[in-house]
Amino acid sequence: MTSDLLDILNPQQREAVTAGDGPTLVLAGPGSGKTRVLTHRIAYLVQDMGVYASNIVSVTFTNKAAAEMRERVETILGGRLDGLQIGTFHAICARLLRFEADHTPYGRDYVIYDSDDQSGVVKGILTELNVDLKRFKPGAVLGAISSAKNELIGPTEFMAADYFGEIVARVYPRYQNALLASNAMDFDDLLMQTVLLMRDNATVREKYQSRWRYVLVDEFQDTNTAQFELVRQFSNPQRNVFVVGDEDQGIYAFRGADYRNVMTFRREYPTAKVILLEQNYRSTQNVLDVARAVIDKNGNRTPKKLFTEHGAGAKVMIQEVYSESEEAQFVVETIRQLIRTEDRTFRDFAIMYRTNAQSRSLEEACVKFNMPYKLIGGVGFYKRREIRDIVAYLRVINNPNDAVSFDRIVNTPARGIGEKTIATLRAWCAAQGWTIAEALDALVRGVPSPLTGRAAKGLAEFARLVTHLQAFAELNTLDLLFDEIIKQVNYYRHAQEISETDEQHEERMENLAALRGIMSEKKDLALRDFLEETALVAEIDSLDTTKNGITLLTLHAAKGLEYPVVFITGVEDGLLPHSRSIGEVEPMAEERRLLYVGITRARERLYLTYAFRRSLYGESSEVTPSRFLVDIPPALTTGEWFRINTMRERAAVKQATTWDRPKAAATPPYAPTVVSFQQGVDKLIANKRAGVTVPVAGVTLPAAGLRFTTGTKVQHAKFGEGVVVSSKKVGDDEEVEIDFSVAGRRVLSANFAKLVITGK
Repeated sequence: MTSDLLDILNPQQREAVTAGDGPTLVLAGPGSGKTRVLTHRIAYLVQDMGVYASNIVSVTFTNKAAAEMRERVETILGGRLDGLQIGTFHAICARLLRFEADHTPYGRDYVIYDSDDQSGVVKGILTELNVDLKRFKPGAVLGAISSAKNELIGPTEFMAADYFGEIVARVYPRYQNALLASNAMDFDDLLMQTVLLMRDNATVREKYQSRWRYVLVDEFQDTNTAQFELVRQFSNPQRNVFVVGDEDQGIYAFRGADYRNVMTFRREYPTAKVILLEQNYRSTQNVLDVARAVIDKNGNRTPKKLFTEHGAGAKVMIQEVYSESEEAQFVVETIRQLIRTEDRTFRDFAIMYRTNAQSRSLEEACVKFNMPYKLIGGVGFYKRREIRDIVAYLRVINNPNDAVSFDRIVNTPARGIGEKTIATLRAWCAAQGWTIAEALDALVRGVPSPLTGRAAKGLAEFARLVTHLQAFAELNTLDLLFDEIIKQVNYYRHAQEISETDEQHEERMENLAALRGIMSEKKDLALRDFLEETALVAEIDSLDTTKNGITLLTLHAAKGLEYPVVFITGVEDGLLPHSRSIGEVEPMAEERRLLYVGITRARERLYLTYAFRRSLYGESSEVTPSRFLVDIPPALTTGEWFRINTMRERAAVKQATTWDRPKAAATPPYAPTVVSFQQGVDKLIANKRAGVTVPVAGVTLPAAGLRFTTGTKVQHAKFGEGVVVSSKKVGDDEEVEIDFSVAGRRVLSANFAKLVITGK
């Protein structure tokens, strides 16, 4: 590698890039140039160590990152690198499984089911089993199956721990058989089937282990058990594995990711070189110091002293507002002011939040002030009805046994084929031992069947249509295949018929035009390769960064992005940290990492907002500022954060904002201590009798005539079980603050809340 390419690296980056053979762990703080390290590492292997490009596999987590990495490597080396494998885990596994299909239970033309396809299959199985769909939701069952696959637990190994687990144990094998019958895999299968193939087939395993002599992995903290095992299988026996990760940015536990894989890597490879990247090239020092103040409270991590040459920058603003509508108004007015005074554009701004439901007031404010915005987390392009219809036609053309796609299009547009006809068709298939494709072929050939009249005619016409389109696809490009489908089924008229307004029809036509444009760009791809690409595309891959609009997105979706100005809204207990996580050590640590990731997306300015009252679950309640805000040194911040000051001043509240017990320290007589509510009441009464007036932290004596006293256990129809924190008279009503075990703290009207006292 030429010296000038090494000269642009800082000493730690250079140490990582030029590491020799053997395992290497790069702990890369946010904005520390990890993509540069990975691309230069590949270039160094090829140019300086004489490694063939075909002997390298580099794995990342988005197609966008993979494409960027390949482009950078080829720019550095001045040409294309044939044979270099760069892609996501799923994309690399999908290609491997297609190439090695003869060694798997699946055919080479398998399809990849997305979440909607999977949910439809599970819903059908639950219905067949007469399971109550309200009690056992398909999404929850599917989530349990996904978690099992991520842990490499197959249908026969799955062990039920409770009644819900018993339902999953009944569904899982049926679900897997349904996918196999359709020659389909879900996303988890791509990983699990590759692991099983590498484990059980020595020929295949040795083939890829000898080919991929150097394995590089990005975002290692986001790997799950299956992915960790893939890294181990790919890199043996040479153990030339180079991983880049950051425990502090592990925020995808709900997907099965385990940030502790970073620590597991160190145990698995005890001789690994460990290199820290601490110089940040994105943010100002104030932003980094606020981020460190938040994340340093977490355990199970390698501390990093993030620093930058960008200077201190503006202080981080923490702003208290009255409600979510005032919060939205504050955000958009601040954006308008910064555009006016700092010559910024709308694309410079991102508004982040913990849950999708928080976007409503922000979207309304953008519309009210005529400010363009783009919402990440809405209906994705490939999930729109008209797009799913055309893609389903493509999938059936590619694989006529795809039952989910067949069900979607067999009567779209309407052909007089109803559910009864489909049930008869499936019964005929079962009796004959046929697949759907074989049954359709029999109908075309005029084989006698139990189907009669209009239904039989409609199915035969559909079968002939599929046969025609398959023949057409063999001889024509993808864009022409799109045109032929539209023409044969008269889909443009159908798009008009299913649209409720002219605007909706226009949007559908624009979406169809966009799909044709994509197919025109990829027109020389084989149909199965095109379908694989569309199945594996992530929403973040198609984010249009050129559109001049404010970006609205969840904190989870913000990973990998950066903006000059970032607003993080709803920084409140119950939202961030989320109510489901409060009181649980690992979930709370992940909530802290989530805020850390959001903070480190900001390049120049950062705003953190919280409300005094917020409407959630249809009721407006007083909320508490996030306990994480108390950890931020006041010297780094500006803004109006009255209640944060109060929280900082109260030692008892500081105790309540951590889940690790502080070390015992000497305290003055009657210093505030954290006690249970009932203990606090007893203490106050004892103090009063003894003539002592020093308050006990977080506890007040009940006022005369109050029904809901501190410590009372209550039940609410919507929020569940809770404990009364405080209560006060408001006219002839009683305003009760309750700490609910699931929904967090809420302030409710006793006259309307219909609270049931369950204990004292």
